[in-house]
Order: sequence, then C-alpha cells, then structure tokens
Amino acid sequence: MQFKAKLALFLLVSLAALPACASSFDDKPIDQQTIDQLKAKALVAQPRDQCFLYAEIVHQMTELSLRQYADGDQVKASALLKNIQEFTHKIHLSVPNDNKHLKNAEMLLRHTAFRLNEMLHSSSFEDRPLVAQTLSQVSQAQNEAMMQVFRK
Repeated sequence: MQFKAKLALFLLVSLAALPACASSFDDKPIDQQTIDQLKAKALVAQPRDQCFLYAEIVHQMTELSLRQYADGDQVKASALLKNIQEFTHKIHLSVPNDNKHLKNAEMLLRHTAFRLNEMLHSSSFEDRPLVAQTLSQVSQAQNEAMMQVFRK
C-alpha cells in the first residue's frame, strides 16, 4: 500500500512538472531588439556558426511577422517578409561553410517553413504572393541544409 501511494505521488509530481520542462522553438519572447542582437552576433560570428544564426534570425523574424500580421499590421509584416528573403539568401551562401550546427539550422528552417505555410493559409489574397515567395525560399534553404547534413 505504501508503495502505491509513493508511486501515485511520483506520477502526480511528474505530470505537474512536465509542462515546465517542455519547450519549443516558439517559447522565447521575440521582439525587434532580440533580432537586432542576433544580427550583430551573426556579423562577427565564425563562418561555421553563421548558418545557424541566420536560421535563428529568419525564424524569429517569421514569428514576429506572424504576430504583426495577426495584430493587423500588414505593412510591418510584409517588410519583415522581405527581410526574411534577404537572410534566406545569406543562408544559401553559408550552408557549405557550416559544420557545427547544420542539423539544428535545418530543423529550425523546417519549423519556420511550417509557420510560413500557416501564414500563407491565413493571409489575405493581396499578401499571398509575398508569403508564398518567402516560403519557397525558406523551403529551398531547408532542403539545401538537409542535403548538406546527409552528405556528411
């Protein structure tokens, strides 16, 4: 009987602590200041670290763009999508040099593409071409990173 009580208490505590341990890509608060700090870090980073940092910048810009779009600020959201396209190009250039966090960058880009796909389905007709183009570029960068992971 005492064993069952201890087991039940252990399970209760474990289940209560589970949400505190769980995390995802979207748990961090994202704002323009955080993105600017990442940009500054990417400028001085070693070439082997830049791909992951660019992927992190693209992800955070995507999340901020989604929030701005949901808040009704399509102008700022569109500007961020154009900026995402610029950083996606930098990812293309840095993928061959990255050997440290390439798998993490690929996973982050996959999640970013998923979020952009959500945005595509919820966006207005006027915004869809820009979102679709951004999604295409992010997906291409994710595929390129994935292929580089499998080459190693």
